[in-house]
Amino acid sequence: MRLYRQIAALPEPAPERVVTIGVFDGLHAGHEAIVRRAKSEAEAAGQSSLVFSFEPTPKEFFAPTNPPPRLTRFRERFERLAVLGIDELFCPSFGAVRDLRPEEFIESLLVRRLNARHVVVGDDFRFGAQRAGTFADLRAAGQRYGFRVTQVEPVFWNDRRVSSTAIREALKSGDLRTARGMLGRDYSMSGRVVRGLGLGRQLGFPTANVNLKRLHAPVDGIFAARVTGVGPRPLDGVASVGTRPTIGGGRALLEVLIFDFARDIYGDYITVHFVERLREERHFADLAAMQKQMHLDVAAARAALTD
Repeated sequence: MRLYRQIAALPEPAPERVVTIGVFDGLHAGHEAIVRRAKSEAEAAGQSSLVFSFEPTPKEFFAPTNPPPRLTRFRERFERLAVLGIDELFCPSFGAVRDLRPEEFIESLLVRRLNARHVVVGDDFRFGAQRAGTFADLRAAGQRYGFRVTQVEPVFWNDRRVSSTAIREALKSGDLRTARGMLGRDYSMSGRVVRGLGLGRQLGFPTANVNLKRLHAPVDGIFAARVTGVGPRPLDGVASVGTRPTIGGGRALLEVLIFDFARDIYGDYITVHFVERLREERHFADLAAMQKQMHLDVAAARAALTD
């Protein structure tokens, strides 16, 4: 999949494209329905499929100190779109396009730079400065400029509309079943393994520490988990997401103990898949009490992963 991070990086002349536009945080089942439709339309027409997204997200741009928890980092979004078979990802800085009036957004970007022959969007799609552009505006522009427009209906799970907001709410409450149903897969977070304090190893629980690179994590607590990226198959483990209050931690960190695993994986890029929430994060009176609970967490995680 080809990636363009700036408008100036877009190749000229532009190939004919089927374009879909959105933040796509989480790339949940509803997002995937839109992306798959764009991909299938592009294949049928012999054109290139392109996802037009933004970084940072608009909500992060307008509330940089307190945005909603990010479900997927940029790399995670890129990797998922590649799995879905998208040909190109155009992801400029949101600040570079935020002030474009709807008509400018269509003429200068969709028509001139992207050569959109077909635009596929969701039912709640808005665009342009202050989200002033509507689906009706897009459809009218398509008639003027000669591109097709398709609106994909929302996806529902257990009679609830699938959305990034609903997934964040489910993850916050520890409802991984709902998150899994709306995503179509276990919720996961990825990152490089970094060196920590080494306390887990001293206590008999050597964990891999992963920098979340998020201001807020969408999950917290202790989880039965599976890890990919360190071998040919997923490996079972127990994961913790939190600030480690017993040892005076501050910044949220993802730690995972991989069962029956001893290889050095510092610097490796791994993905932690959250299967079941076991409990909330707690403050313990001392390290001995925390160590005792860790034994219970390992047993609970092993049981959850063998059900």
